[in-house]
Amino acid sequence: MTLLAHISDLHLDGSERATRRATRVMDYLRALPHPVDALLVTGDIADHGEEAEYEEAARILAAPFPVLACPGNHDARPAYRKALLGQAPDPGPVNQVHHIADTTILMCDSTIPGRDEGRLDADTLAWIDATLTALPQDATALIAFHQPPVALHHPLPDSGMLQEPGQLADLIDAHPQVAAVLTGHAHTAAASTFAARPLIVAPAITWTLRMPWEGDQAADRDQPPGLAFHVLSDDRRLTTHYRVVL
Repeated sequence: MTLLAHISDLHLDGSERATRRATRVMDYLRALPHPVDALLVTGDIADHGEEAEYEEAARILAAPFPVLACPGNHDARPAYRKALLGQAPDPGPVNQVHHIADTTILMCDSTIPGRDEGRLDADTLAWIDATLTALPQDATALIAFHQPPVALHHPLPDSGMLQEPGQLADLIDAHPQVAAVLTGHAHTAAASTFAARPLIVAPAITWTLRMPWEGDQAADRDQPPGLAFHVLSDDRRLTTHYRVVL
């Protein structure tokens, strides 16, 4: 069994509010009596893509468990690499593979610099395919990135979803190791399916999306920050529990 925490959309901008909300969630996770195997952070870590925002993120996200991240549309690849990963400030996609317990986790870069919508470019798709092909057929893998590949029935996230999702769906169809797809971006806890696999969207740290039936103003800034816990069993069954942190 693999136990993962999943957060998204911190939008750290140097403000006391953003810092307080992200710190509250990390304090909660660090205080768990049984620690998670890893924490996934699916993008929009910084609000403006500035180095100082990633330096703050590195301090806030420091934990006794692995923290695995990928960029979102508010993130800037060079500053993300330099200040958060300690790498050269390269503008190319930030794709990383991690082996946590018995699970392989692909943290993928679905961002298009300067755009809200996402796309997994040809190099990233080839990397996903090669990474999954190298795994045994009985292995278990998760694919994580920022923009959801399906509509969530709100005009705000649906205007910035993953473009050309069929290419990823074809890849997943060819790789039975993939147990689920995990994303962020929408600022709402959501569950759907994609390529006959669970699709789980993490709630946001910064603010919660009001759905159309909840009111006209999209951003609910009074809701507490949220997170997801994913329990992945040996038979690739994914069970998700959502929490808010008061």
